[in-house]
Amino acid sequence: MAAPELYSKFARVWIPDTSEVWRSAELTRDYRPGDAVLHLQLEDETEVEYKLDPKSVVLPPLRNPDILVGENDLTALSYLHEPAVLHNLRVRFTDSKLIYTYCGIILVAINPYESLPIYGSDIINAYSGQNMGDMDPHIFAVSEEAYKQMARDEKNQSIIVSGESGAGKTVSAKYAMRYFATVSGSSAEASVEEKVLASSPIMEAIGNAKTTRNDNSSRFGKYIEIGFDRKHHIVGANMRTYLLEKSRVVFQASEERNYHIFYQLCACAHLPEFEPLKLGSADDFPYTNQGRSPVIVGVNDLKEMQATKKAFSLLGITEAHQMGLFQILSAILHLGNVEVKERGSSSCGISDENGHLAVFCDLTEVSYESMAHWLCNKKLKTATETLNKPVTRLEAVNGRDALSKHIYAKLFSWIVGQVNKALSTSSKPHSFIGVLDIYGFETFEVNSFEQFCINYANEKLQQQFNMHVFKLEQEEYMKEQIPWTLIDFYDNQPCINLIEAKMGLLDLLDEECTMPKGSDESWAQKLYNTHLKKSSHFEKPRMSNTAFIILHFADKVEYQCDGFLEKNKDTVNEEQINVLKDSKFALLVELFQDEETPAAPSTTAPSGRAKFGRATQSFREHKKSVGLQFRNSLHLLMDTLNATTPHYVRCIKPNDVKAPFIMDPHRAVQQLRACGVLETIRISATGFPSRWTYQEFFSRYRVLMRKKDNLSDRKLTCQSILERLVQNKDKYQFGKTKIFFRAGQVAYLEKLRADKLRTACIQIQKTIRCWVARKKYLRIRQAAITLQRYTRGHQARCLCNNLRRTRAAVIFQKYTRMWAARRQYLRQRAAAVLIQRLLRGYTARLEHKRLVFEHKALLIQRWVRGFLARWRFRRIKRAVVYLQCCVRRMLARRELKKLKIEARSVEHYKTLNFGMENKIMQLQRKLDEQHKENRELSERISVLESHSAVEMEKLHVQLKTLEEVKEEAHHSGDLVTSLQEELELVRQELEKNKEMVADLNEKNTLLKSEKEEMNRLIQEQEQQIKEKPELPNQESTEHLQAQLNEERFRYQNLLTEHLKLEERYADLRSEKEAAVDLSKPGHNRADSGYNSSQSESLHSSVLTGSEVSTLEREDAVQMATDVSLLLKLQRRVTELEKENMDLQSDMDTKEEQLQQERTKELEDCQRVLGAERDYEALKRQELESDNKKLKKDLQDLRQSLSKGKGSKVASPGGQAYNVVLEQLNSTNEELEVRKEEVLILRSQLVNQEAFKHKETGSEGDSGDSSRSPTLDLHELNEDGELWMAYESLKETNRILASQLQTQGQSHEKEVEGLRAELQRLKAELDQQQQMMSDSLALPHDARIQASLQHEISRLTQQNMDLLEQTGKQDKMLRKLKKHLKIYVKKFGEPEGVHFEQSSPEHMVSESGHAVSIVRKERDFRGMLEYRREDENKLFKILITDLKPRGVAVNLIPGLPAYILFMCLRHADYANDDQRVSNLLNSSINSIKNVLKKRGDFETISFWLANTCRFLHCLKQYSGEEGYTKHNTPRQNEHCLTNFDLSEYCQVLSDLAIQIYQQLIRVIENIILPMIAPAMLEQETIQGVMGVKPTGMRKRTSSFPEDSSHSLESILKQLDVFYYTLLQHGNDTELVRRVIKQQFYLICCVTLNNLLLRKDMCSWSKGLQIRYNVCQLEEWLLDKDLQGSGARESLEPLIQAAQLLQIKKKSQDDADAICTMCTALTTQQIVKILSLYTPVNEFEERVSISFIKSVQNLLKDRKESSQLLMDAKIIFSVTFPFNPSSVAFESIQLPSSLNLSFLTRV
Repeated sequence: MAAPELYSKFARVWIPDTSEVWRSAELTRDYRPGDAVLHLQLEDETEVEYKLDPKSVVLPPLRNPDILVGENDLTALSYLHEPAVLHNLRVRFTDSKLIYTYCGIILVAINPYESLPIYGSDIINAYSGQNMGDMDPHIFAVSEEAYKQMARDEKNQSIIVSGESGAGKTVSAKYAMRYFATVSGSSAEASVEEKVLASSPIMEAIGNAKTTRNDNSSRFGKYIEIGFDRKHHIVGANMRTYLLEKSRVVFQASEERNYHIFYQLCACAHLPEFEPLKLGSADDFPYTNQGRSPVIVGVNDLKEMQATKKAFSLLGITEAHQMGLFQILSAILHLGNVEVKERGSSSCGISDENGHLAVFCDLTEVSYESMAHWLCNKKLKTATETLNKPVTRLEAVNGRDALSKHIYAKLFSWIVGQVNKALSTSSKPHSFIGVLDIYGFETFEVNSFEQFCINYANEKLQQQFNMHVFKLEQEEYMKEQIPWTLIDFYDNQPCINLIEAKMGLLDLLDEECTMPKGSDESWAQKLYNTHLKKSSHFEKPRMSNTAFIILHFADKVEYQCDGFLEKNKDTVNEEQINVLKDSKFALLVELFQDEETPAAPSTTAPSGRAKFGRATQSFREHKKSVGLQFRNSLHLLMDTLNATTPHYVRCIKPNDVKAPFIMDPHRAVQQLRACGVLETIRISATGFPSRWTYQEFFSRYRVLMRKKDNLSDRKLTCQSILERLVQNKDKYQFGKTKIFFRAGQVAYLEKLRADKLRTACIQIQKTIRCWVARKKYLRIRQAAITLQRYTRGHQARCLCNNLRRTRAAVIFQKYTRMWAARRQYLRQRAAAVLIQRLLRGYTARLEHKRLVFEHKALLIQRWVRGFLARWRFRRIKRAVVYLQCCVRRMLARRELKKLKIEARSVEHYKTLNFGMENKIMQLQRKLDEQHKENRELSERISVLESHSAVEMEKLHVQLKTLEEVKEEAHHSGDLVTSLQEELELVRQELEKNKEMVADLNEKNTLLKSEKEEMNRLIQEQEQQIKEKPELPNQESTEHLQAQLNEERFRYQNLLTEHLKLEERYADLRSEKEAAVDLSKPGHNRADSGYNSSQSESLHSSVLTGSEVSTLEREDAVQMATDVSLLLKLQRRVTELEKENMDLQSDMDTKEEQLQQERTKELEDCQRVLGAERDYEALKRQELESDNKKLKKDLQDLRQSLSKGKGSKVASPGGQAYNVVLEQLNSTNEELEVRKEEVLILRSQLVNQEAFKHKETGSEGDSGDSSRSPTLDLHELNEDGELWMAYESLKETNRILASQLQTQGQSHEKEVEGLRAELQRLKAELDQQQQMMSDSLALPHDARIQASLQHEISRLTQQNMDLLEQTGKQDKMLRKLKKHLKIYVKKFGEPEGVHFEQSSPEHMVSESGHAVSIVRKERDFRGMLEYRREDENKLFKILITDLKPRGVAVNLIPGLPAYILFMCLRHADYANDDQRVSNLLNSSINSIKNVLKKRGDFETISFWLANTCRFLHCLKQYSGEEGYTKHNTPRQNEHCLTNFDLSEYCQVLSDLAIQIYQQLIRVIENIILPMIAPAMLEQETIQGVMGVKPTGMRKRTSSFPEDSSHSLESILKQLDVFYYTLLQHGNDTELVRRVIKQQFYLICCVTLNNLLLRKDMCSWSKGLQIRYNVCQLEEWLLDKDLQGSGARESLEPLIQAAQLLQIKKKSQDDADAICTMCTALTTQQIVKILSLYTPVNEFEERVSISFIKSVQNLLKDRKESSQLLMDAKIIFSVTFPFNPSSVAFESIQLPSSLNLSFLTRV
């Protein structure tokens, strides 16, 4: 009991209460020793007085501080007593919705009556591998602890699950087995786990039933042993059953049901296969309708039957056996419907009207007469004879029911045996974990034999539990070296002796059963006489002589003696059993075989639940009493449990109405007392229940220490603090690593800590309030001064305004009077002017009216006269037009008749002259061509106009000359006139030409405008297209990107599965090879790695069909002659020779076909030449007609020039005439030249078209005249081929124009080059002149020295130029040699290859020694050659034995990839497909083997980089345009020429993905143990974390001394990963993806631990998480990885930390949470809010109403229902093309690699 000084004012206590069991109250006065009452105030503010017992003075138990309420472990509470335990469980269950709580070594599980999402595979993965105290309480944590201890200690384990009906025992056991099946897996049979889980629905169907407390109550106990091999994989299971409730088969209480299997059968009665069973509804059978509740809400018996049958099939029970089982169960139902009628006082008989007995006999295949006889009679055996005695109706009914129970018990035992057979395996388990699902302590209003046995079993289990708890406590004290004192705990051995000892209750019961006239009453009297007043655990009820009371460890239980003897005997009429044994039904006979022939003892589980013993007992053993059999099986169970390490799960039923998350305190306390939880608390409370490590104590109570108490040693510091604070040294003990406290001391320390913090808070508040008050005073003072200033200013402004208004009033009056006088004057003046204006206006208007009247009269007269004249004219015109129309109509009709006659004749003409239209179209095309030529001529004329303009200028000059002549000679006037006329003619011609040019310009302008308009429209449409679908395109792009990522993720997952299968296959193959090698002791094996590669290469060669040389080389290695292999080689040589002959014949055939094709081509060419000649003739005619036309134009021009009569200038010998003539002649010549060029081009085009038609004609029908090149010109033109030629001609003209332009540009470039050369020469000349002038100024010796220096520099420059030219020539030579080798290989001349290979060496030898080194480097082509026998050596050195550390440090990144690709280039250069295939396949296999043998991070990172580099090299040098554009010209020369290796690119990409995934898994294994301690447990911010007391289930220490992992260790490990990846040459994008994956893992593990650890959900922990995340973000910033997506992957963790720190009270806070937490799911948000736990008294818990409001706001979210993040996700990865700038010719092979066998080519 706590010290009296703790009962001060405001202290809270627990007082008993009738409704709530315990109620909280607060002291209103301090308690002083000797007070008779405590003055209390309840939570509803009611004042009460609690009276104390004056004798014992027992004070009410104190209440724990609020910060300790809701702890994961009840032993962490400072005050350990019943109300504290009940309150803690109630808070966790009802408020936090947590159903699991630790109580020392016990896991308390409260049935939620609701499905919870806490049993998924993600939760299993989260608990797998974790320490038991690290995570929140869970059945998986207990299972993991058992599994871990089994693997670590090599000791068998047991999980004991107990509780009353409806508490959830079966579900807990089921989840424990599911956990083992998930985390362990099977080593031999893949279906063992499924079978273990499949046994549950079978056992539930035949052993579970609905009770008033539970819809699926287990009516038997079972112990399942799950066997494991040495690798801790499940190999089998075994089941033992105890105490089946047989009485339920024949009787059920109200609102209860029989076993589920009966109702499942009745639900399937309508199915065809169940019709022979003659079943009906469950209401038709007394065995199923007594409880009047045949239906369970939410359960479909038909579907449950299907699940049961599926489970039967999975366990290997055939359909025939299943139907046999159902047949026996149906027979039991029909047996219950058999009616027995009374015949007299001592006999009875079967009713004739009832046919159920016949159905029973038909189903069981027994004799109807025998069964009917022995149901109403029994056999009595005496010493001399055997008698048949009739029985009464009651005895017959009891016998019938006993037979039903016995048959069901046998059937139950048989099914259990079959399940054990299915779960057993041939291999013997190395260890096992047992799961005991057994009934808890039971007490009802009427307790009978079943409750007696159940409570007896619980007494034994409680004794074992007490001893185990006592043992653990003792070990803990001895480990910490604390003086051990005997702890007094409840020992229930006297109660067990009362039941099972000699002359105990069971012995007396068996003795009474053997008495001839034994009865329940006589047995009760024996109990009274033997144990009453002699045993403290036995009592007699006051009001009954047939009942007794036993004081169990949990409670007093009163048992009614009625039925004890009958149930203990469990008698069945032997003759009825014999009738069943005589059945023809094989399965029924099998059920009763064990009663005839005793079987050998077996180690399998006893299945005789009905008899509470083993199924292999003999018939005599069947005569043993039920109590004796149960006691024996219970002893066997206890022996098994004592040989294992037990783990306890106590299931609690919170209420009897099955309401979710509602706790009935009375029922809960009753079960807590019964299941041993309170006993554990009591044992812990008697010693030192509160235990702290020194670091935990220091971190929690550092606020209580003084400066001088802070020592370097934590233990000494804690000792000094405790000696000062706690004067009684018996209240604590110092252990080796922990401090042990008595009950209540932690609460006392918490009170001191709270007082100290409260004092500090008061000091802080005082200072802050002073600062706030002074700030307020200063603010008020400043406000007063401001008010005064503004008031005085306001008064001064008012005075000023008054003076201004007075002066303004005087001025206003002055101006107002002046305005009034002026207004009067202006008004009078305006009136006079108005009168004058009106009079003058009136006079003017009268004059205007008169003039207007006269004008309108004249206008009317004019219009009338005009109208009359026009009317007469229109009448005459209409008459004339009408006459003309009549005449024209008559003439038109006549013309129409003529045209109709002509039309008929034309139609006839058309039919006669069909085909003229085509010719007309040809003529039209020809006319179009002539128009085209005319346009060209018009363009040339425009050119002539430009020339004529120049000539006009010349004529102007001549005109001036002629004018001068005119001045000299006046008699030449006629000459001037003629010249003027001639000039006028020329001007007219120029005007015409200008008009033509203007028309052309207008057309050109129109075309340009149309073009611009079209361009504008196109641009507008493009803009509209870009604007309109921008958003849909973006959405579709995002959707496609998401689909791509999903497909990539699925593909990479498939690759992962494929890799696992390959590894599994390789393991199996290696095991098989090892087994074969072991079976051959005389066989000498080589190195395993060598054998592996050798076998793989052999397998590859067989699959790919390798050549003879490869097989011969393998024979040489093996040094043995294989006859079968030799035969295969000979057969292969024969096939090759045959293929060679076939190829030779094919080649001859192709040569003949080629010769024939050449002959045909010559003939076609001749035809084409004939067509060309015809075409040329046609063009010649056209040109002649054009020439004539031009000559005619020339003649006209000449005539126009010679119009002047007697003119000297106009004569043929005149000056003007000669000028024009020369221009025309030059134009004519140019035209002739252009026409010749056009003719040549057209002839060439016709030739080409003819060849094209020849080729198409040879493929098609040779008789097609439209495509034959031998047709005449007209037919050719009819097909439109001339139009094609014309189009081709236009294209050719464009090509010539572009070539001409190109030549012009090249000419310009040459001119520029010459100019530059000229400038250079000039500069050089200037320089030489300068040097010459300088040298002349120097002395003689210096002049000589300078000249020599200049000459040396000049010669050096020339030498460099010559070397450059030599290099270019060498490059050209190598290129020519390369082409020559290709041609040589194509024509099959390998000798040339050797010649060319030897020629470089010859050239190098001929060159001088000074140039030989340079020449050798220039000749290196970036290829490496190796011999075939060195191939394995290459892979061994370059891949298998290569150490990544040395290569990464000393050599260039990706060197192995470069070397392999250079070898591949040589194989491609040599056109050796076999070597290429072997090189690639062997490289891939070698890399896989290396990664399999050495799976460390450096090796995987190194080969990931080299695999990616090898992949990039294959792409870079593949020759594809998309990759070669990134290369230099030198690199493009290194492209592969003979093989397309795109398929291998995909293989290498898959390999890179597998290596990447392996790298991620290795990183996970390294960094996973660091995350939770570093991110959550490590105190990175000193003094912020609050450490709360922990219980016996200690979590992982969270302090620097005890933890090896901190945030700095994670950052250092990230540095190692980052720099290693970069050092090995991995792509930057790949490194970013790896870092993102690591950060995602950190987020997943941290958030999952946060969601599963209640002690981590606090405000201070949120601050620590945010600080740690900031450190990670700074690391990203330091490494320039902000855009990698790593920070975004931490978003859920960041939001979770913010959620822990944000305010959680009002509705606005709920809205803020919903807005902020977008990366968290609704379940995660609610879970964090529910788990939020204050560390200090100043924090508040989150209310349930607030959590519900957040849930309501988030209910519309569409998201995953998974609580935890999936840490196993690996993001899809891509390898973007990253070209290398490394030149192969610059790569040097290091001598350290020993690759001297590689030859540089």
